Amino acid sequence: MLDLFRVEADSQCALLNAGLLEVERNPADPARLEELMRAAHSLKGAARIIGLDVAVRVAHALEDGFVAAQKGALVLQGAQVDALLAGVDLLTKIAQTPEPEIAKWDGPEKPAIDQYIATLAAALAQKTPAPEPAGGPAGQPVCRPADPLPTPPAPAHPSTPAPSAAPPPSFLRVTADHLNCLLGLAGESLVESRQLSPFTESLLRLKRLQAEAARALEGLRESLLNAPASSACEQARTQVTAAQNKIAECRQFLGDRVTELDRFDRRSANLASRLYHEALACRMRPFADGLHGFARMVRDLGRTLGKDVRLEVRGEDTQVDRDILEKLEAPLNHLLRNAVDHGLETPEERKRTGKPVTSILRLEARHSAGRLLITVADDGRGIDLERLRAVIVRKQLTNAETAAKLSEAELLEFLFLPGFTMKENVTEISGRGVGLDVVQNMVRQVRGNLRVVTQSGQGTRFQLHLPLTLSVMRTLLVEIAGEPYALPLAYLHRTLKLDPRAVRTLEGRQHFDCDGRQVGLVTAHQILDRGQPMLNAQTWPVVLLGSPEQSYGIVVDRFLGERELVVQALDPRLGKLANIAAGGLMENGAPVLILDVEDFLRSTEKLLGHGRLHKLEATAAAPKRRRQRVLVVDDSLTVRELERKLLTRHGYEVELAVDGVDGWNVARAGDFQLIISDVDMPRMDGIEFITQVKRDPRLKGIPTMIVSYKDREEDRQRGLQAGADYYLTKGSFHDDRLVEAVRDLIGEAEAC
Repeated sequence: MLDLFRVEADSQCALLNAGLLEVERNPADPARLEELMRAAHSLKGAARIIGLDVAVRVAHALEDGFVAAQKGALVLQGAQVDALLAGVDLLTKIAQTPEPEIAKWDGPEKPAIDQYIATLAAALAQKTPAPEPAGGPAGQPVCRPADPLPTPPAPAHPSTPAPSAAPPPSFLRVTADHLNCLLGLAGESLVESRQLSPFTESLLRLKRLQAEAARALEGLRESLLNAPASSACEQARTQVTAAQNKIAECRQFLGDRVTELDRFDRRSANLASRLYHEALACRMRPFADGLHGFARMVRDLGRTLGKDVRLEVRGEDTQVDRDILEKLEAPLNHLLRNAVDHGLETPEERKRTGKPVTSILRLEARHSAGRLLITVADDGRGIDLERLRAVIVRKQLTNAETAAKLSEAELLEFLFLPGFTMKENVTEISGRGVGLDVVQNMVRQVRGNLRVVTQSGQGTRFQLHLPLTLSVMRTLLVEIAGEPYALPLAYLHRTLKLDPRAVRTLEGRQHFDCDGRQVGLVTAHQILDRGQPMLNAQTWPVVLLGSPEQSYGIVVDRFLGERELVVQALDPRLGKLANIAAGGLMENGAPVLILDVEDFLRSTEKLLGHGRLHKLEATAAAPKRRRQRVLVVDDSLTVRELERKLLTRHGYEVELAVDGVDGWNVARAGDFQLIISDVDMPRMDGIEFITQVKRDPRLKGIPTMIVSYKDREEDRQRGLQAGADYYLTKGSFHDDRLVEAVRDLIGEAEAC
């Protein structure tokens, strides 16, 4: 019962804290006063049930204050609100007392309770006249007692009962370990659901073997028909015919089972995906759950410093990953306290500058472009950059000449150094320089970044760019030395195909021009110690990493497209692996390493500092034979795998996409010599997909082929008008015809 009381006290005290801050701004809000009275009354009843008399007394005293305010006997202002908030703190402290120590409230702590109740009574006795009711003459209520009450309209259908209110949602307390285990199992089921595809491929191979056996029997039957008539030949022909019938029956049965398996594969993958995303949603909590009385803290701190501050919270319903929400408490606490102490002015200073007396401190959470954006902004004095520059020099962090050349962004970076502060004296609130470095460390731990913008006399804004969840990550897959690696998309500025002729060398370092900026060029092979790259003479795939002021172009072997990865932490016994952040599982269950971009950049700068960067040059070795790459886009698993196996067997390299949207993304990220597409697909059909390809300046030269069940002439003309170079119907589809069409369009599988 005591545990249940703690849960209820936690909820009701949070409501009391928030309600009292609202009432302080709007004392005449009857709905808020009613809510506060009911919360205190509920706490009193819960404490009486478990026999916690001390909590009964405190809650009853709070309730008396709210009832008096409801009746207009007093107006809750600064002193009264302070006393009531102290009572809420006392109730919280009582509820959190361990069971063996609960008796102390009726013993050693009883005088403190008596003193608090007396203090509260004295504060509430300082009555303030209630404001006049709006809308009526002085001393008269708006609605006179003699006024007749309006008669409510009769219901349109008296025989139909009014719909009952929706029942409140039920809740179940689940430990974080159980939830993490559920999410892990859901992720494994998502990976395992993709393992049916290889089994389906084996059945299709068996079906093709049956077809070969049927053709062999047909040849044997024709030979027997041409042989001289005899009883042995007749008997052999009968047996061959029976065998052909059995094979045909087996092929029909196998085809039906493959179709069923295909449907089961789709349902299983869909169910596993839904299960995983539902389990992932269980980790998400509204941003309001992580505020932990920030409004109360800002209000109390402002009163301590003699500042009138109001905290505005926006995006309270924004969903945030539980792990990220827990990590946000300390950073947000530091940012809010710094804003009140350092950034906001006193009421007198604000009057002199023409600002409203009340300072506004804004805390906002929202989703943007697949990221979580947390903003802490104030309308205070802003950061004095010249004073900051002087403090940097005084603390001997750099010399005066260098400090004078630092840009605003470079100056603001010093604020995040451990122990750095602009305060002259240490107080209980600030001055030790242990705040903003905590914020920076937390942001880096969750693979985010932090931006600061300040304007003199207008205020300062801190913006945290964080991932939506730590369990799933959107990445760009690249190939380095024949192995796939994942780069978090949040860290990428751009990808491009670089012409080697655009590369310039200055003081032994290679760079190229990108949007008017000179960007250094390095190879991922050297950073990861994977040997020398074999670079193409025409274009080099490059990923831009780093900040807008200091970025690097990282040369990789090939772009493999965007993927959403289930993140897997590496075994802690491995320690910190250089340039590696975590592991991940791709959709087919294959493991992939996720690169640590910040570590990657540090390794790059270290190589630059020691002058050990290799010069990048196109490989001048003997011509290397490469495989022609084909993109197959089809929503049918059976057709996709059939075409993939067929083309792979003939030496082509095949990439698969499940619909037009997926195909469009893969086509833009990859390098293909041919695109094969179905017509009827979800999200984007084949005609629209081919049209998009032909409109793209980079892709329009790639030959395209449509393979569709639609064999009408108007369907063929529609596909060719969209830009397709070849139209093949699945009704007349067979191995040789597809391969011949591919060879007609792009030649043999391997070309010099």
